[in-house]
Amino acid sequence: MYEHFEVKITPLNRKRLVRVYLPNDYQQETKTYPVLYMHDGQNLYKNEDAGYGMSWKIGEYLDKSNLDLIVVGIDCNEGLYRLDEYGPWQSKEMTDIFSADRHTIGGEGKVYIDYIVHELKPLVDQKYRTNPEETSMAGSSMGGLISTYAACIYPDTFKRIASVSPAYWFNQENIEELINLSDLSQIERFYMDIGSNEATDSIDCQKYIESSRKVYHLLKEKIDNCKFEIVKDAEHNEIAWSKRVPQIFSYLYK
Repeated sequence: MYEHFEVKITPLNRKRLVRVYLPNDYQQETKTYPVLYMHDGQNLYKNEDAGYGMSWKIGEYLDKSNLDLIVVGIDCNEGLYRLDEYGPWQSKEMTDIFSADRHTIGGEGKVYIDYIVHELKPLVDQKYRTNPEETSMAGSSMGGLISTYAACIYPDTFKRIASVSPAYWFNQENIEELINLSDLSQIERFYMDIGSNEATDSIDCQKYIESSRKVYHLLKEKIDNCKFEIVKDAEHNEIAWSKRVPQIFSYLYK
């Protein structure tokens, strides 16, 4: 079952659609449910809503599984503004796609995550029967970067993380430094993967792999249950990610 509602990301003064998946038994039960927050919400459930006509089909998977979980998908901003919101720090990567009046991109990730923690999460916890202490976050590409950032800044809130095909190269030095400075002892599970055939614009597959491997080596020293997998021949798109949904959710919620 799905519900949609619109919110205003207050610190950025932007409206956004939030797409919520509710378990099949939600209306018949009185129990509370853990919540998974995900980025690029338009791409999570149905092909007709997805930006490139490809979705993760998460609802279909959860309908068939025995996993009781609420998923809160937050639609992304458009174009380069997506990179601004999902980039915790400003970056000079991908300068080939900048418009003439831009010299950096990113840097709004902090206020975006602060909004989720301080405004959206309390709203969701009030609106639905959630277990506020069981909150997770997941995302792909830039969504993987911002999810890792959220784990470092709010490890007492987001205790299970999935960083799928992460774009750590966007803020490589910054995210490595933050991990080194962070106490991640409260993180219960951290899932990471990368495809062996991922490439986007000027970023080749080897840069994706090496970027992720560097971050994993830092995380595994701080998190007991931390998994990293290089997925043979997988590309950088929702079809590839949808194939990994079962293993991602199985690892996060064992």
